[in-house]
Formats: sequence, structure tokens, C-alpha cells
Amino acid sequence: MNKNILFILKNIFILMIICSSFIIVLSLIIGGSKNGLINSSEIISKNKNNPKIKVYITEEKKIEEMNLEDYVMGVVAGEMPAAFSEEALKAQAVAARTFAVAHMEQYGGTQYSSNTGADVCDTSKCQVYMSKEERMSKWSSKDRNMYWSKIENAVKSTSGEILTYKGKLVMEPYYFAVSSGETESALSVFNKNIEYLKSVKSFGDERSKKYETYKSVPEMEFINSINSNYKDANLSVSNLKSSIIVKSRNEGGSVKEIKLGGITISGTKFRALMGLNSSNFSITFKKNNVVIKCLGYGHDVGMSQWGADAMAKSGKSYSDILYHYYTGVKIDKLDDLF
Repeated sequence: MNKNILFILKNIFILMIICSSFIIVLSLIIGGSKNGLINSSEIISKNKNNPKIKVYITEEKKIEEMNLEDYVMGVVAGEMPAAFSEEALKAQAVAARTFAVAHMEQYGGTQYSSNTGADVCDTSKCQVYMSKEERMSKWSSKDRNMYWSKIENAVKSTSGEILTYKGKLVMEPYYFAVSSGETESALSVFNKNIEYLKSVKSFGDERSKKYETYKSVPEMEFINSINSNYKDANLSVSNLKSSIIVKSRNEGGSVKEIKLGGITISGTKFRALMGLNSSNFSITFKKNNVVIKCLGYGHDVGMSQWGADAMAKSGKSYSDILYHYYTGVKIDKLDDLF
């Protein structure tokens, strides 16, 4: 009789432990988000119910929370000319949405580098965002309604669509304004081996006024600029022409390394120092000036916006554009990925 009682008590004790464990796990799942843990079911629910994004409005120095799709409209309006073909606008919408999701805290993204607490900002440090009112005020009265309608249609027709690579969200859907005829890999420009950011041909960019630009710098201004930043360069009027040599170029044509007297720096550093439109440049001398010719506008990695428009005008769809500029990606739905 005593053995039976002990057996029953033992089983009751085990059952109590199991129930207690279940209650603890359940409480963590339900209240996990309050304790810094991720509640996956809650996140999925949020994803399917028009997710919100926190945008830092720089001029007003405040965070504005808005629907993700409204934010994407503002980015398309701020980043791409509304006169572009609608398929190009659609491609821009998908790239912009992908960037946004990659930075949204609720999807596990990293917030942009700041102490504001926002997911993204409204400047080129993240993506340029413009409200409908701000954007429309900059268009002529005869165009503004038509332009906004194009943007709205482009965003709505791609609603929820994002780029993925091998089943994972594309974290760096880079894009830029004008290619020099071929884009660069992320490895060449940013020293990051990102498989979907390879060098590809880009056609039609030459239509842009920014495709070919020139900057003329007085010799002494050029010399002082280099020497003040790099003391070992030792440039002078007498050695200037023989001391500037483009040593190597990347696959897409941008300068990889340039020799400036006693130093050698990257093309991207030279571009930043001289305030150039791109790293695809060549240097000549005219009278007492250093003349720098640039091809393209921007960092040259990812999707060329003018190239995207050229593809759209040739009859290509937005998916054709995205698959061309981002190697090996897929277009997926946000709700299906999370």
C-alpha cells in the first residue's frame, strides 16, 4: 500500500514539473517581446497587417511612423525621376522596399547608424524620402497629378514584393543614378564580396546629361588639395604631369588605384577628395588646369536607374530589370519570407 502511494505521489510530482515548464515557456512566447525576445507569431501577424516603418525626418528632427508602402512611394518619388517608364519605377519600388525591410527592427534588420531610434532616415545616407506634398510642390501643375499617379501605380502593383537571394532577404540592394556602360561589383568598390552585386553591362545611360562631365581644377589648387591631405605626395608644378598615373581599373572601368606623386590611393578616395561624380575618370592637362573627365554618376554598384529606364523603354519588365542588375536574385513576397 505504501509503495502504491509513493508511486502515485511520484507521478503527481513529475506532472507538476511538466505543467510548470509548459507555463514558463508559454509566458515567454506571449510576453517575450516585452523582455527583448522575438515573438515570431506576433511578427508574422504584424507583417501581414500593413507593417510600419520609423523614419527620421532630418529637418524636423523627429521620428515619423508610417505604413511601409507609403514610405516606399516617398522613396520612389525622391530617388527616381517620375518621367521614367513605369517598369523602371516598379523596379525602383522593389529595391526601395527591400532596403527598408532590411533596416526594419521588426524584421530583425539593423537600424541605420544613429541614435535616433528610427529604422531609416530621409536622406541619401539611407534612401531619399519625400512626402507627397513636398514632391508634388516641386512638379509643374500640369504634371504633378500624372506623376504621382505613376508612382502610386508602380508601388501598388508591386505591393509587398522584395528581393531575396538563396532564400534570404537581400540586405544591400544598392542602386545609383548613371552607369558608365558597365556596373561594378561590390568587391571592387566597397571591398565586400556580395554575390548578387556583380559587374554587368548597362545600356542607355548615355542619354543622361550626367553621363559625361568635366571638372577643371587650377594646378595649384589641385596640388594643395593633394599635398594637404597626403603629406608624402610631394606634388609640385614641375613634377605634376609626370607624377599622376592611373595604375589600374576595375572590371567596369572605374579607377582602382591612382598614383599621385609619392603615394597611391584608391579611385574612390580620389573621387571623394575631388568631389567627382564617379570613380570612372581620366585626367588631362590644359594650360594651367587639371582637367578630370568623369563617366557616370554614383558609386556604380547594383541597379543603374538610367539603365533601368532604358531597359523599360526597350520593352523589358521590372523583373527583367531587377534580375539583370542583381545577379541570381528572386522576387518574393514579404509575407512569404517572414
